[in-house]
Amino acid sequence: MLLLVMIRQLHRLSLFVFLLVLVGTVILADTGNRRIAAVLEVDGAIGPATSDYLERSLKQAIELRAELVVIRMDTPGGLDTSMRSMIKQIMASSVPVAAFVAPSGARAASAGTYILYASHIAAMAPGTNLGAATPVQLGGLPDTGEGSGSPKNGEDDAQPAQKGDAKTRKLVNDAAAYLRGLAQLRGRNVEWAESTVRQGASLSAEEALSKGVVDLMATDIADLLTRLDGRQVKIGDTERTLNTKGLTTMPFAPDWRSRLLALISNPNLAYILMLVGIYGLIYEFSNPGAVLPGTVGAIALLLALYAFQLLPINYAGFALILLGLSMMVAEAFVPSFGALGIGGVAAFVIGSIILVDTESGYGISLPLIFSFAILSAGILFLIMGMVLRSRKRPVVSGREELVGAGGEALGDFSADGRVRVHGEIWQARTKQSVFKGQRVRVTGREGLTLEIAPDSKDEE
Repeated sequence: MLLLVMIRQLHRLSLFVFLLVLVGTVILADTGNRRIAAVLEVDGAIGPATSDYLERSLKQAIELRAELVVIRMDTPGGLDTSMRSMIKQIMASSVPVAAFVAPSGARAASAGTYILYASHIAAMAPGTNLGAATPVQLGGLPDTGEGSGSPKNGEDDAQPAQKGDAKTRKLVNDAAAYLRGLAQLRGRNVEWAESTVRQGASLSAEEALSKGVVDLMATDIADLLTRLDGRQVKIGDTERTLNTKGLTTMPFAPDWRSRLLALISNPNLAYILMLVGIYGLIYEFSNPGAVLPGTVGAIALLLALYAFQLLPINYAGFALILLGLSMMVAEAFVPSFGALGIGGVAAFVIGSIILVDTESGYGISLPLIFSFAILSAGILFLIMGMVLRSRKRPVVSGREELVGAGGEALGDFSADGRVRVHGEIWQARTKQSVFKGQRVRVTGREGLTLEIAPDSKDEE
């Protein structure tokens, strides 16, 4: 009977697997028969999650034999490392990549301008803009001060790379050379590429088209595919003529991995995870065996450290945060009348402010920093108040509490005998005679023997 049941279950399982294979084959066959254009969405600041999303989407588009990849962009810029990683992926792609700034009102500022220049096709929708590609400080490098593109009165803005310190000039010169090289590779306006880096210049879609910064304008993706038909692009060393008529657009939405990476690489969330992790571990070390705070704290701290690995972190800020928290914790155990606590709060706030570069679009919210600082300071002063109040309270346990405690003599004795104190029977020694049932008071203790005397209140 059991064997028959097992055979039936195996039969059902094999049938289920067969149906899955059949459905998958039909889907793949249908995909293989269709000519597709993969559509990727890049919205918001460019960061590690954006780079990971582009890399895996390009691989998937190549596997599906897509004839074109369209990156619809609306970005204020982002991290230099993520931008360069995305550009490398675009340059190495065997499928033509069209960067499309859309819809109307969108922009491709800063890092978005570099990606637009690097793509095989650069397109914009009416009412969009690009530019302001002057690099801002990343990883502790100073800001060039030229990001607005508006020179101060009376100043010559022709060569802002000559202003500032050596690090600033190196940063601007490197960025200008990088964008200039992309412009030469794609046959786009080299002079304007130089000016958008050195002077922070920006252009509308119409101006960008007239100056040769972009290849074409289109109202939407369908219009873009129509206008691209028959256009020649260079993929590696070969020229390819695009055949975009009849292409089916296939959206490649970010999957759970990309969304999770985008979530934890948000500096505000990474900051919260770090503090939750540190507080959880402090609580666990203070109360061994609680388990839950330590487990949650360890997981949160590991996630925060992973996020910090992806972000432009100033480790001096991270060290200041740890120092500040250590000083606040030390204040609770070694009261210094507020010196350690106030110093800890100051170090915590300063470290939080400089922890992540605020100019890169990935800064930590100041209200969040001050909220945690006030919360930490409040907890600190609450603990300090409890410690001070506890010092004024009488001792209620231990050896010290026995001195002064009242008890009852269990017999008549004038030297050694026994007494009951707190419901416990103790050996006692006295210099004055006591009687059975008489109230006595503990005056001292030597080992397990109490020194007693008749209770003066009882005598009255």
